[in-house]
Amino acid sequence: MAKVSGRLVFAAGAILGALPASASNFEFLPAPEITLNRVYRVDKTTGEVGACQFGLKEDSKVGVTLCYGAGEGAGAQPPGAYSLVNTRHEKEGGVFRVNTRDGSMSICYVIEDKVVCTPAAR
Repeated sequence: MAKVSGRLVFAAGAILGALPASASNFEFLPAPEITLNRVYRVDKTTGEVGACQFGLKEDSKVGVTLCYGAGEGAGAQPPGAYSLVNTRHEKEGGVFRVNTRDGSMSICYVIEDKVVCTPAAR
């Protein structure tokens, strides 16, 4: 804490240090396909999967972020500890959604304008 012009000013670190620490709710992972600029995200508790990628606006030099919401199988799952894993296959556009609590896996990918996932299996 410092005094500036007669007022007390708190250092940002002191304030941030007083805030409770919280774990992140999402995990992000790029698709393994080397020519695809897509990043997947998973809600680590619910398993819901979405994805975004870069796109170009017509008649503009400015790009846009194209996002795909959860479609069939990619919505919320039973509560778990979800994560994303990609393969090392350079032409694979999808990722695996894994539940580290029960070992189940499904494969998620973008089709048309949604992220879809296969049924979970072990």
